[in-house]
Amino acid sequence: MCTAISTKEFFGRNLDLEISFGEGIAVTPRCFPLSFRHTPFLAKHYAIIGTAIISNNYPLYYDAINEKGLGAAGLNFPHYADYKNLGNLASFEIIPYILAQAETVEEAKELLRDATISKEAFAQNMPPSPLHWLIGDETSSFVVEETINGLEIHDNPVGVLTNSPTFSYQLFSLNNYMGLSAKEGENRFSEKLRLDVYSRGMGAIGLPGDLSSQSRFIKASFTKMNYVYDKKETLSDFMHILSSVEQQRGCAEVKPGQYEITRYSSAGERSTGTYYYRTYTNSRIRGVKLQNENLSSSDLIFYPFKYAEDIAFEN
Repeated sequence: MCTAISTKEFFGRNLDLEISFGEGIAVTPRCFPLSFRHTPFLAKHYAIIGTAIISNNYPLYYDAINEKGLGAAGLNFPHYADYKNLGNLASFEIIPYILAQAETVEEAKELLRDATISKEAFAQNMPPSPLHWLIGDETSSFVVEETINGLEIHDNPVGVLTNSPTFSYQLFSLNNYMGLSAKEGENRFSEKLRLDVYSRGMGAIGLPGDLSSQSRFIKASFTKMNYVYDKKETLSDFMHILSSVEQQRGCAEVKPGQYEITRYSSAGERSTGTYYYRTYTNSRIRGVKLQNENLSSSDLIFYPFKYAEDIAFEN
């Protein structure tokens, strides 16, 4: 499972999974020919940078931003994603299709206005994954879901997305936690009892801490909406928000001896086009700068993730 977050300065996510597929940071320059199954070929487009695997010289993006700062991420959406037999976009095309052409959330919505997501596979051994998508710019974000009801676009006032169930259900669930507060705890139980505030943080008692998708949505939303920046938002701030819902090995068993973990955390900086990441086994933050590449090239660029522990010794 996963958690994606969109803020003014950054767009990124935690990827929670039990296996790795060889992810890295991929740069798609402006002149890399982007082909789609049912929509026109793009010879030129916005440059894209983000987390992906490369297969048959095609970037299969998990999450990314373009040179204009628009971000997109696909998250697992089992039991609810309902791709159609006939459609004009395959699920693996959503991120490059949007980021290649749209500069803002409103432009992205317009591109998807008449879209239908098909159940086409990228390759015979790569069936379509059930996904929904978070798309965001510096001012707003929205969620895209292809369900039994067709393509649905939901404005996202919290800028957070996790997994199943549907986004509308996740958002409604915040009503159950309206009593939580970042302020000091207060006795509302009964005026007839003397109840003491014996610890800091008691205003948020009841905030979920488990690893389910709904609990991560609530925890990440609470953290993001209450986070106080020192002067302006920094990379460290964004990573701290992601850390509030990361998964540790052993806490979410998929099958005997196999566990879901936060394989990587990513952060695309909108203003600079830099894509940062850290992995489960290497917490040092690394970055790839979009503007340091030849963006007029027609060749994909790929930087494999660094997984080996890398400690900066002081003596």
